[in-house]
Order: sequence, then C-alpha cells, then structure tokens
Amino acid sequence: MESSPSAMLKLLLPKTPFIFKTALAHTLRFSETSSKWDLRTELTIKVLRDMLGPSNRMTPITKLQHLTTKDTGVKGTVWVSKVQLKTPEEDDVRQLLFKAIQDMGDGTEKWTKCDMHNVEGEWTGGRAGVSDTEPEPTGMSERDKYGKLMGEVKSKVTLLYFHGGAMYLLDPATYRHVTGKLARLTGGRVFSVRYRLAPQNAFPAAILDAFMAYLSLLAPPPDAPHEPVPAAEIVFGGDSAGGLLCTSLLQLLLQIHRSHSGTGLPTVRWYGKDVEIPLPAGLALSSPWLDITRSLPSVEGLAKYDYLPPPSHTQGMNYPPDAAWPADPPRADLYCEGEALKHPLVSPVAAKDWSNSPPTFFGLGEEMLRDEDAVLAKRMHQQGAVVRWREFEAMPHCFAMMLDSLPASKTFFEEYAKFCSEVVDGKAASSDGEKLLAKSLKREAVALDNVTQLTDEEIAKHMQEGQGLRKWYVCMARDHIIGIANPVYTRHAEALG
Repeated sequence: MESSPSAMLKLLLPKTPFIFKTALAHTLRFSETSSKWDLRTELTIKVLRDMLGPSNRMTPITKLQHLTTKDTGVKGTVWVSKVQLKTPEEDDVRQLLFKAIQDMGDGTEKWTKCDMHNVEGEWTGGRAGVSDTEPEPTGMSERDKYGKLMGEVKSKVTLLYFHGGAMYLLDPATYRHVTGKLARLTGGRVFSVRYRLAPQNAFPAAILDAFMAYLSLLAPPPDAPHEPVPAAEIVFGGDSAGGLLCTSLLQLLLQIHRSHSGTGLPTVRWYGKDVEIPLPAGLALSSPWLDITRSLPSVEGLAKYDYLPPPSHTQGMNYPPDAAWPADPPRADLYCEGEALKHPLVSPVAAKDWSNSPPTFFGLGEEMLRDEDAVLAKRMHQQGAVVRWREFEAMPHCFAMMLDSLPASKTFFEEYAKFCSEVVDGKAASSDGEKLLAKSLKREAVALDNVTQLTDEEIAKHMQEGQGLRKWYVCMARDHIIGIANPVYTRHAEALG
C-alpha cells in the first residue's frame, strides 16, 4: 500500500481531532487502556479501529486487493526466490480433498468444486552482510537466487507459511518483512504460499493450494528448484487467516489419516508416483482465525484491546459493487457459501477430533479471536498434543506484525522461532501455557485445561447463531442492494431472501 509522507498526511489529516482527543485521554489516564499501552500503541490501535469502522466509506474489494498485493521489490537482509510449479496431470489430490469435505460435513453444506492451480510462492531466507536498504542483485535467475539463499541456511527448519488477510487480501510479496525475519531467527528457510484469494476463488480453492504446496515440499515437481523436504523438518506457519489455512490443512491431513484403512501412511498419486502423506513437525500460529462466523464471546468482549471492529459495529456494511463482489452466483460470505460456515475445514474450531496432532504453538494477544484460539488449544492439549500457549496481555490481533517496535513483539518472534527450531530438533516435549503481562512482560502460568470455560454445546450454539446472523444481515441489506443498478446484487438478495 502507498506509504509516502504525502499519502500518510492525506490519510491522517481528517483524523487530527480524533488523534488529539485520543492522545489527551491517554496522557490524563482517562483511557481504560492507558495503564496497558504506551501512547504510540494507543494511537495506532485506536486510529486503525476508527479507520476500519462504520464511519468510513467502504472501498471496493478489487481496489483493496490491488493495494495490498503490490510487489514493491526486494531489498535488505533477505533472499527471495519466486517459484511457480505446474500442476500434475493426475487429479487425485483434488479428489482426495473433495472426499474429505464430503465425509466431514453434515450434508447440508454448499460449495463449489475448484480446479487445480499452479503452486506459486516465494522461498525466503536470510541475507547476511548487507544493509536494510541494499537492493536485490540484478541479472540473477530465480534458481540462482535460491542457490544463494540455501548457501546461507544454517538449520533444517523449513517453514511453510500462509499469510493473513481475511482470505481475500495480501500476498507473499507484502509479507517479506515477516518471512524474512522468521528465516533469520530460525536460521532456516520459508516457503510463503501465494494461495488463491476469495471472493474470486471461494472455499476450498485456498486449501487445495495449501495441500499442493505441502506435497510440493515433500515430493518436488520436476521443475522445482528444491530437493525433497522431510516432513520432520516442515512447520506450518501462519497468522490470522493464514492460521486458519494451517489448521484447515492439518485437519484435512488428520482426516486422510483417519480414513486410511491400510498399513503405513496414506498415499496420493502425485506426478506419476505414489507419495506418502505424513504429518508435519508442528504448527506455529499467530492469532489464528478459526471461526469464520465470528461468533464466540471474545469477539465482542475483548474488542477494547483490538483494532478490528467487532461484528456489532460492522453488520450491514456493504462493499461497493465491483467485478469481484457480490459473487455470481450469489453467496453470503466472501470465503464460502453461508451453509458451509460451520464446516470443520472452513471454521476449524468446529472440528472436535484433533488426536495425533503435532506440537502446536499459539501466539496471540488478549484479542477478539482469543476464545476460538483457546478452544482449539485446549482440545489439542486434552487429546494428547504438545501445545505451547503464549498470550500477551492487552495486545491486539497480530500485534507483533503491526507494532514491531514493542518489546512484546520482539519476545513474540523469539518465542515463535524458538518453537519452530525445537520441534524440528525434536525438543518440544511437553505442553505449557503462559500469559505475558503488559509492559513488564512478566510471565504467569496458564493451565491449558482451564484456558477456556466454553463447552462444546455453547460453541455450537454461538456458531449456529453467528451463521444465522450472517444470512440475516445480508437479507436486511436487500433494499440497499436492489437499489443499485447491478443484476448480480439483485440475484444476491433474491437468493438469500
């Protein structure tokens, strides 16, 4: 996104009274968060919240996607090798996913079968001995860049990373500051996946891309620059919607294992070979979004610490119509059909069986998604998985990426990278939970058995209500929708009402 001084001034100038009021309230200790945040944090979070709230005009989705997927080039202490791998001739991977979706559903879900797509992404690794502004060398092929990258890799860690962005925004190119940092901290390498974005590519396109990316690490296609990567060296990583993809992919793999009746590992036909489908070494999640219905209590209850506006502030807001949205045929959600919102591969918090999961790291703030993350952490822990829980008091969603100068953010990345290294080295032996207090970062033990008191019945009820509200608000917008000269909007309202 444009970040020039003139652009920032144009953006923030209308917010001057709000900024002054927020700063004054913080300084005089009138703000309920002034004891938890410094002034910079308070201004950043509250200005962002205001900009994302209902008082601001919505931007068409296509324009948002254009702004948030720009490649501004590679520079600094990072090697980047761009990759595009052709799809296999076999359709087995796709059919395996479709079977899992059907087997895991209740028969009422609607979804559209997607095509396979080339695996696209970026290999990222540390680049030593250069400044933060050093440009990328010119005249090098992507394969040569990969060779340079591998020449500086110091550990076995391979992070298969899925970026955030609510399933419809952002790109590996806009995440290089994150993937580069993780590569440097682990001494390993990161494969950041360019999965297909909604709403143009609805569920399950992104999961299919994620599954194919994993298989491409295990058994590289003929045109890949890398050698096969053992599953014991692969960690699934992601933040927000990327965390959703990590857990959806894991749940898909677990379902494939559960359905396998033979001896040994399940296999799939992949580039002319039967390839085994093992589980990864672990998952490293940052503020994972696990409930597409956005219905558990913390979504409203912890909104005071977050920059994301809660559903009560955004219900009924409509994106201006463009080529991407509303969808044709119409649906209730950007990512999926309304009937599929509670499917375990759409909202992983709906999945109850996490037995045999690999070690999993949860790093999050005291944020709106706290409940859904706690539900999954507790389930995994109680079903035998190693879980590492790191909750940062009064911090917002994905705070370490938004507020990277905070000591809490530095600690977060250190904990995240340490976990990745330990699971690959086989050293993540037991579960533990900690809450790091605001400002002091003093650590308090968290019992994972008590990290949430929500019952399965309460979770199901909340999600059912959230699914119903999503459809209801779309129908309530019918008058507005039909008032726009757009036949797709009209069909959208008619189909949902």
